[in-house]
Formats: sequence, C-alpha cells, structure tokens
Amino acid sequence: MSKIHPLSDVQTANIGVDTYVWQFCVILKDAVIGNNCNINCQVFIENDVIIGNNVTIKPGVQIWDGIRIEDKVFIGPNVTFTNDRYPRSKQYPEEFQQTIIKTGASIGANATILGGTTIGENALIGAGSVVTKNVPPNELWVGNPAKKIRNIKK
Repeated sequence: MSKIHPLSDVQTANIGVDTYVWQFCVILKDAVIGNNCNINCQVFIENDVIIGNNVTIKPGVQIWDGIRIEDKVFIGPNVTFTNDRYPRSKQYPEEFQQTIIKTGASIGANATILGGTTIGENALIGAGSVVTKNVPPNELWVGNPAKKIRNIKK
C-alpha cells in the first residue's frame, strides 16, 4: 500500500505499492508511478509521465509531460527538466519533447536536463550541470554544458 501525505494533491490512482508521496506534492491524473518510490515534498508531476520502480525524487522537482524515468533512478533536489526547446506563453507544441532517464542513473542537485535527451543506464550527472545532449551509459558528466569526465562502474 502506498502512503500519500494528506497535504498533497494526488489525482492519479496509478501509484505502486510502498510508494511514499510527501506533503505539498501535486500529481496529475494520468501520471504513472511505480512501486517503492520516494516522492519528496514539493514535487510536481504532470500527466504524460511514467516513473518506474525504486525511484527517489528529492524536493523542488517538476516532472513535465513527456518525461520517462526508468527503475532505480535518483533525481536530486531542484533538478530542472524542460520539454519544449522554444517555449512561448500560451503557444504549445503539437507534441512535447520526450526525455528518458534510464535505469540506475543519478542526477545531482540543481542540474538542468533539456528536453529530448536521454541519460543512459547508470550514468551520473554532477550537481549544477546543464545536459544539452544524450549521455551514454556508465559515464560521469559535469559542467555547463555538461561534458564527459570519465567512465564509472555500475
């Protein structure tokens, strides 16, 4: 059974067992969240979002339409995702960009992940980095724009 804090607005019924949703979260009706996840306080999750099992999302993160987070992913505090490369007020794209965070990846605090990118399995994104292109599996990327520093072990 999942635990949803009474001070959160959770509109979806698609939340797996043993998932915790802390206070002041908003999760829209079509979002899908797996088992044994930890959705910390002050997280916003839009409709066209799929989150796998054993995922941790720290405070201050917004998960927009088109974002896919696979199993065992860590999203640090205040990570920023985008889903529209050319945003304009009240002008919406026909389709939002899809961003994929693969199994076992970790994203450090305050990193920015541009829409349409894929972060590979077990990759690590350093705190404050700006990811503008795909990150291969098992690599550490840091900086603005983020660049490969070295390979990492699983």
